[in-house]
Amino acid sequence: MVVIHWERYPHITETIHAHIWLQIQANLGLAPNTIEAYARALEEYLALCIRTKVAAISATKEHVSWYVHDLMTRPNPRGEKITTLDSGVGLANATLHQRLTAIRLWYDYLIEEGIRDANPVGRGRYTPGKIVYGKQERGLIPRLSKLPWIPDEEQWKGIIEAARQEPVRNRVMLALAYDAALRREELCSLLTSDIDPAQRLLTIRAETTKNRRARVVPYTEATAQLYINYLKERRVLSRARGPLFLSDSNRNRTQPITIWTWSKVIKGIAERSGVIQLSTHTFRHLRLTDLARSGWDIHEIATFAGHRSVESTLQYIHLSGGELAVKLERGMKSLHAWRVKMMAEELQ
Repeated sequence: MVVIHWERYPHITETIHAHIWLQIQANLGLAPNTIEAYARALEEYLALCIRTKVAAISATKEHVSWYVHDLMTRPNPRGEKITTLDSGVGLANATLHQRLTAIRLWYDYLIEEGIRDANPVGRGRYTPGKIVYGKQERGLIPRLSKLPWIPDEEQWKGIIEAARQEPVRNRVMLALAYDAALRREELCSLLTSDIDPAQRLLTIRAETTKNRRARVVPYTEATAQLYINYLKERRVLSRARGPLFLSDSNRNRTQPITIWTWSKVIKGIAERSGVIQLSTHTFRHLRLTDLARSGWDIHEIATFAGHRSVESTLQYIHLSGGELAVKLERGMKSLHAWRVKMMAEELQ
C-alpha cells in the first residue's frame, strides 16, 4: 500500500473528509504518482479556499473557477524555457485537467457520503466523449490535444552527442528508454530479474506501469552490449539482485535510482545539447513514432506501448502521417536501424 507523507499536506490532514478520501485512494491501490498528484491538487485547492475564506465542503462553481484562474495565471514551472508552445504563464493544459480531476473526484466522494448534493466541478465533464442529454458537455476549461514533441534528426544527433559524456549507467538507461518505449517510472523500477540477456527481452511488471498492464518487449544488440558494460560497474557497487540501476554517489551509494535523479540526468543532456524540449518521456514518444513510421499496425504499437486503448496510440499514428503516406516508396524501417546504429557507435 502507498505510504502517504501527510506532513506534506497539512490542509488535507486538517480536513477530515479530505484526509479520509485520500487514504481511501491509497487503500484501493492507486499508483504512488497518482496519489501524489491527487494530494498536491487537493492541498492547493484547500489552501486557496482558506485564503479566500471559502468553506471547501460547500464551495460553488464560482469558487472552483477561482482555483482554475489561479492555475492558469501562476508562473509556469518551465518559465522562459518554453519556446514553442504556451506563454510561460500558467500550468500546461493537461496539468490543469489533472488538477481538476482530483477536485471533481473528491466532490464525487462527498456526494456519495451524503455531505453535499451537487458537484461544482461537473460530473463527467473531464471524460472525453461523455454525452449528457444528447449533447456533449463543455468543461470549465477547454481540453487541448497537442501533438507530442519529438526531435528531428539534427536534434537527435545533438542529444546522442551530449549523452556520450554520461556514465555507462545513464547511457544504458537512455538506450532502454528508447528501445522499450519506457515511462520514467518503469525504467527506474527495473529489477535485475526483469532482463533476459539470452533472448534480449525486457519484462515490465504490472505494478510499475501506469495502467497496471504488464508487457514483454525486446531491446537491441547495441543496448545489450551497453548492459553488459554496465553490469561490470554495478558489480563493484553491489552483487545483490534487486533494483537494476543503483546510485554511485557518496550520499545514496547502492540505493536505487529515483525518478527525480533520472529527470536531472535528462535535464543535463537537454542543456548540453541545446534541445531544451527534451524530457524523460521523449524517448517513449520517439520510439512509438518510429514504429508507426515503420508501418506497424496500431494494435501492435498499442501492445508494445502497454496502452489499454488504441486511442492513446493514435497520436503517434497522426504524428507520422506524412511518413506513412509514402511508406511504399521508402522503407522507414531504416530510420530505426539508423538510430540504433548511431547509439551503438556513440554510446559504447
